[in-house]
Amino acid sequence: MNSTIFVGLDVHKATVSVAVAEGTRGGEVRLFGTVANRAEVIEKLVGRLARDGYRLSFCYEAGPCGYGLYRQLTALGHECVVVAPSLIPVRAGDRVKTDRRDAVMLAKLHRAGELTAVWVPDGAHEAMRDLIRARATAVQVLGKARQHLQGFLLRHGRVYPGKRGWTQAYRRWLTTVRFEHPAQQAVLQDYIHAVTDAEARVARLTRQIEGLVAEWSMAPVVAALQAMRGVAFLVAVTVVAEVGDFSRFANPRQLMAYLGLVPSEHSSGASVRRGGITKAGSGLARRILIEGAWSYRMPARVSRKLYDRIEALPQSVRDIAWKAQARLCARYRRLTAAGKAKVVVTTAIAREMVGFLWAIAREVQPRPAS
Repeated sequence: MNSTIFVGLDVHKATVSVAVAEGTRGGEVRLFGTVANRAEVIEKLVGRLARDGYRLSFCYEAGPCGYGLYRQLTALGHECVVVAPSLIPVRAGDRVKTDRRDAVMLAKLHRAGELTAVWVPDGAHEAMRDLIRARATAVQVLGKARQHLQGFLLRHGRVYPGKRGWTQAYRRWLTTVRFEHPAQQAVLQDYIHAVTDAEARVARLTRQIEGLVAEWSMAPVVAALQAMRGVAFLVAVTVVAEVGDFSRFANPRQLMAYLGLVPSEHSSGASVRRGGITKAGSGLARRILIEGAWSYRMPARVSRKLYDRIEALPQSVRDIAWKAQARLCARYRRLTAAGKAKVVVTTAIAREMVGFLWAIAREVQPRPAS
């Protein structure tokens, strides 16, 4: 027997609800049961479902349990897809949601081909992505620690007379701040220590990223993307970690949509309504690209830092990067002259940056032949 059974899994930390749908259209869909979320139990479940010679095709929603179940099922020789939860079709009138219903729904939609799969990174790529996200979290913690310290000082009338904070002069000024009550002085020192610890954590994670990227399979793509203005090492490695395999996008528009940089739309009949960007996908990658877009407010040129980054790159990559810089700097000036808001300008520049990043990545990582 060589027919296919579609298996929907509703995965949680301790349990997995299982539903199966026969491969033929209109075939039976039934709840198989709930099993423990342990590797040995999943292996026994697969053996029971496949014992009559059925080909199994599993699916489950992407979530906090990660890709371990996907890797186990594929290692056992069966097909598995991890589904994007936000793209699962939902009936408007359905007001009942349970684990069992979710498993049955996944099995039905998987058989009908209505589910959208996410790209699953390999173990090395996922590890690098975890490291980069850990640094991004550390940067957020550092920002909060600095905000707490400055808020405390402002609340008690201690205002730095200089123009910029967190310079060496600002840190020297912090050592001169005194409070009459010992409790407030203790609070000040605790806030300063929190900032120092957070800065050390960010620096430590940054060094670890720099040391491990050289051994990463995506290191050539990271190096090539740095040919773009506004895309230094940390921006490049973050984009590559969040996007993954650039060759899975047939054109730049798909990558723009994946990063949530395309306008939302709600049109019907003759009415066309477009709103802000969709903000789908990785918010981290989208944020750093918009920050990088600010560099195009200055005239096009190759600075010393940029020259050092592109010196060893292929000429084709350097040509794409220069074309991008000339076009995006001119685009920035036109949008600004037209009176567009800064957030609109930087978002538009970031969207066009993605197209050039896609082209550069394809030069280094060509699309595999079909």
